[in-house]
Amino acid sequence: MSYRLYVRPSSPAAGNGEDPETRLFNWVLYDAGGDAQAQGSSDLRSTIEQTLSQNGLEDVLLVGLIPGDEALFCVADIPAKQSRFINQALPYAVEEQIAQDIDSVHLALGAHTAEGYRVAAIDRSRMEQWLELFRGWSHTRLDAIYPDASLLPVTEGGWSICLDGESALMGSERGEWLSMRSANLGMFAHTLAMPPSEDVVAEVPVVVYGTEREFEEQQALLGELMVPGRLSVRRESLELMPLELLAHAHHHHLCRPINLCQRDFSVKGSTANPLKPWKPLIAVAAVWFVVQVTLEAGMGFYYQQQAEDLQQQAMSVYRASFPGDRRTHAGNVRRVLEGQLRMAGSDGPDVSFVTLMKYTGQQYSKVASTGSVTFNSINYSQSRGELVVDVRAESYDRLSALRNGLAGQGLDAKIGSVVNEPSGARGRLTVSGG
Repeated sequence: MSYRLYVRPSSPAAGNGEDPETRLFNWVLYDAGGDAQAQGSSDLRSTIEQTLSQNGLEDVLLVGLIPGDEALFCVADIPAKQSRFINQALPYAVEEQIAQDIDSVHLALGAHTAEGYRVAAIDRSRMEQWLELFRGWSHTRLDAIYPDASLLPVTEGGWSICLDGESALMGSERGEWLSMRSANLGMFAHTLAMPPSEDVVAEVPVVVYGTEREFEEQQALLGELMVPGRLSVRRESLELMPLELLAHAHHHHLCRPINLCQRDFSVKGSTANPLKPWKPLIAVAAVWFVVQVTLEAGMGFYYQQQAEDLQQQAMSVYRASFPGDRRTHAGNVRRVLEGQLRMAGSDGPDVSFVTLMKYTGQQYSKVASTGSVTFNSINYSQSRGELVVDVRAESYDRLSALRNGLAGQGLDAKIGSVVNEPSGARGRLTVSGG
């Protein structure tokens, strides 16, 4: 649920050289449904931050309200529609309405109306002070800064007035806002009641907001607002402080304020990342992933080294036992040893011949299936344990394939007396137990 915190300095001079630790604020906290969850008056910033912390709130949108007389309302008649051209022409369009060097003024652009663009102008140095005042609060992120009077509920065709002690906040349907001393309301009423020349006199609706206590204390001033036939005044009682009226009007879109946090003072760049609450967990997961990958890579390298060492040891033992064998390597040493063990296990005069014939016949069937191979004669020497086969094939490659197949079974196979003829190759294959 998204929360919004409205904060208004108790003292109008809060943004001008006052000790940050002693600044007091009025505040109200709204939830997404538009209900006030907490409020306070004349509290320190630390107190407000502690309240947010105790309620477990994070990333609360902070709306700062400054005195209405800090910012000037202007209207800029700019025919352009593209924002780039509007921003370029804006200083020239309002320069005559501002009584100071335009370069020292921060301009914030509002909505477009029939009269032109609504503009808020504020001194740059003062805007820097207000921005510094509201920025960096714990558990919050600054969303906007508004002149307080611009948040008054709009009265259709007339004015809204909020009594705030010695001050009075005023806003019109046109969008302009004013902040003046309550004692000057009578003068404002007479100015408002004086109709322009050649205009039909009509009653101007005026809604006055205030507590019952303020209505009683300002009874005389309210009487000055009663201009028969020109002003139609209606009272609206407030139960709590004016800030709640302003916050309610803004939350429910009953006003059209201009956010001063634009252009050079924009706070969009500080928008909180939606992953911010998960950053600690993401950091832990990232560290764990790096450690895990490093560990897996290290274990893989370790096991690879162990495998290579074992292969070298196995080949060292094999070379020591069979120094004359140069065809066997780490990839086929197991198969060669199995063949040799089979041969050793089948020792005996009759079995040796049968065993040699079995393996020779197996290789013959494999080679003969891919080419022409013929056994012309077969001789077996029991004393030497050798099987001698007179072989004819279509090429020497067939003879070599037969020999290699027998060698792969762990037998000692040799080809001698090779004769190349027009019809193929002829040779003598000698097979023994190795």
